[in-house]
Amino acid sequence: MAEFRGRVSDVWRRTVSLSWPIAVQQTFNTLMRTVDIIVTGLFSPAAVAAVGLADLYAQIPLRIGLGLGTGAIALSSQDTGRGATTTRDRAITQAILIGFLAGVPLTIVGLAFADPLIALLGAEPGVVETGGRYLALVFAAAPMRIVGLVGARSLQGTGDTRTPMVVNGTANVINIGATVGLGLGLSVLPALGIVGVGLATAISRTVEAVTITAAIAIDRTELAFARPRSLTITRQLVTVSLPNFAEGMSTSLANFPFNALLLTFGTEVTAAYHIGRRSYQQFSGPLYRSYSVAASIVVGQTLGEGDLDDARFSGLAITGLSVLTLGLAGIVLIAGAGPIARLFTSDPATLEYAATFTRVFGVSMFFFGVFFPLSGSLRGAGDTRTPFYARLTGTVGFLLGFSYLAGVTLGYGLSGVYAGIVLSYAWWAFVVAIGFEWGEWAEKATTMMAERADEAD
Repeated sequence: MAEFRGRVSDVWRRTVSLSWPIAVQQTFNTLMRTVDIIVTGLFSPAAVAAVGLADLYAQIPLRIGLGLGTGAIALSSQDTGRGATTTRDRAITQAILIGFLAGVPLTIVGLAFADPLIALLGAEPGVVETGGRYLALVFAAAPMRIVGLVGARSLQGTGDTRTPMVVNGTANVINIGATVGLGLGLSVLPALGIVGVGLATAISRTVEAVTITAAIAIDRTELAFARPRSLTITRQLVTVSLPNFAEGMSTSLANFPFNALLLTFGTEVTAAYHIGRRSYQQFSGPLYRSYSVAASIVVGQTLGEGDLDDARFSGLAITGLSVLTLGLAGIVLIAGAGPIARLFTSDPATLEYAATFTRVFGVSMFFFGVFFPLSGSLRGAGDTRTPFYARLTGTVGFLLGFSYLAGVTLGYGLSGVYAGIVLSYAWWAFVVAIGFEWGEWAEKATTMMAERADEAD
């Protein structure tokens, strides 16, 4: 028993050491988006809905960046563990190049079709015009957004979680300041409203991408850029990244019909959902995201060192820590739902719905505590399909299917929607737990590393 407690303690200490910079980074990320909602909330509920709907499309560059970043962190952590710096540098270089090129078409689409994209969701004309302006600016910075995400994940795979924290934190401070200054017109700055909020995002993402690229290029980090020469690395990057991209997009795409469902209950309900979503992401997002990334690093590096049993133990130990802390975060969300919602809106109807959505997300925190570290462990091994299957089936079956069935067909209204949200997260947790316990993710990682070793020269 003493040996067991010692092993758990060692994993928890390593996890905390890796995850606290990620948590700080994610705190600033979510704070940036929270400030966006607070500032737009000063305009009107329609402005909040406009930003929320535009952010559905803004999930596309995010998902591309996270998908390629997952491939980068898997290969980077595994090769760091086995001391293969050559293949690691080639892998992260390819990931960053692919990411930048993937963002260019989004810039073109945003400039040409922003308004029609918002209109597709059935929004009111005023929401379409406002959301279209915001979306055009966000999509303009899509290549930079992707590069920043991939570069950060590449560094994190080596165990360097502090450099991405500093770079991302600086960019987000710029974003927050520019959002307040340009959105509200403080001091000598013009009051640009929603356009100012979008412009702040574009500026900060550009700063982030340039800085993270420079940190790698000028030898200030363990990584370095290297000429891509291996199709095996390319294939593995794509193989690992695509299911993760599909996983994220399954959730993001489902938000379109889900928001259309919410709009049938009114603009205030839609705004309230985005406020509740932002609330849980602000209070708990830094935790579950940091545990996911830390699990990828620890499990990936441990697999690279050849210790498969310790990799499995580490994944479970991190999950235990995650459940404990996220369970406490859920209690805070449930107990403080009303005051938290009042930070975002003073509209009485919106406030009531937002508090309820916040409590629903608070109840879901236990399932987040299971899903994110286990899915991070699987991704560190290169298994991105299991988390994809979990999200796809849970989102389609419960978030969409159950919510519509219970809320509309059976007439339970928003109560059916609330239940659908919780059930979808419970299903995510169940599927990845099965995959972690009985899947062949460790063997997959061993095979991938052997393939890269054969082409190291």
